[in-house]
Amino acid sequence: MKKINIAVIGSGRIAGHHCKNIKSNPEYNLVAVCDLNEERVNAYSKEYEVPGYKSYRTMFDKHPEINLVAIITPSGMHYEHSLEVLTKYKKNIIVEKPTFLKLSHIDEVYQTAEKLGLNVFAVFQNRYNKAVQRVKTAINNEELGKVQIVSVRVRWCRPQRYYDLSPWRGTFAQDGGAITNQGVHHIDLLRYLCGEVSEVKTEMRTFGADIEVEDTCISTLKFANGAVGTLEITTAARPDDFEASISVVGSKGLMQIGGLAVNELQIFTPDAKEQAAHSEDFSKCVYGNGHETFYKDVADHMLERKKYFVDYLEAKKSLGLLHSFYVSSETGVPVSPQEFKQSKFLGRPDEKLADLYRTKDN
Repeated sequence: MKKINIAVIGSGRIAGHHCKNIKSNPEYNLVAVCDLNEERVNAYSKEYEVPGYKSYRTMFDKHPEINLVAIITPSGMHYEHSLEVLTKYKKNIIVEKPTFLKLSHIDEVYQTAEKLGLNVFAVFQNRYNKAVQRVKTAINNEELGKVQIVSVRVRWCRPQRYYDLSPWRGTFAQDGGAITNQGVHHIDLLRYLCGEVSEVKTEMRTFGADIEVEDTCISTLKFANGAVGTLEITTAARPDDFEASISVVGSKGLMQIGGLAVNELQIFTPDAKEQAAHSEDFSKCVYGNGHETFYKDVADHMLERKKYFVDYLEAKKSLGLLHSFYVSSETGVPVSPQEFKQSKFLGRPDEKLADLYRTKDN
């Protein structure tokens, strides 16, 4: 059986989850791992029994067989790393959430990949959760009737010590705030489950930490299908994480997905007995089980068995919705995500900060 030779760039917390799912899939060969932090990359190298490199350029020189790269670096570096891996090394890429920080970046990277005959795979693993898939089917089949009210609530705790872990955290250049880092999956699920949002009106604040980005976002939403909604995402809850949920009130019923990472079907009025059957235990890993199916879908696409379902436009629409919250807060007026207006702050350049995460060799 043909195998996909993959490398992982970045060795933060979620990198191990990627490596674990790659190693468990027989259609992949994990070739190498890479990170500027020698201690971390050596730990991953030892655990997964592959070579570790501080420089991805050295890694590519030594392993020309690599044909897919998972980019799991700070969010603000995804654009720069993606373009170099595509244009200089001609590799397909996987890009972790929130894909890119600027709308212009997602356009350039996807269009570059298309010209080169390469693939970009955006990671939105929570779409694969059992609870999400059951509700998606229910909405499609009108088991809940017409979608009328949609609510997102994320009430998590990220104290100052969290942001002090790394220079990139809590910055517009490299991270984004509560909705970009913590809430982006819920924002993506708004679209995935309930259709396109036609208008947002947003207020943002920073209550719980000394950072330049928001830790609180409150928004009202209008959907193209006539539904209305609210979004509340904060990392200023104290002293712990309390809630992360998305609910839908339909003309015939109600559903709510909650848990650590939208993994529990907590309310499902069409048939309450289905709640347990479509819930998953994420207590041992907050990232859940979605990456396993994600890597299967990527393999299916690369081995020409089926199309990967989060394509360029799908990824751009979710990023456009994310930016619309920022633009509405910045301007004080309602914004249509379909206009793809770009925040003046999110993803703004900071060369001094970016230089901390650049490979220094030639």
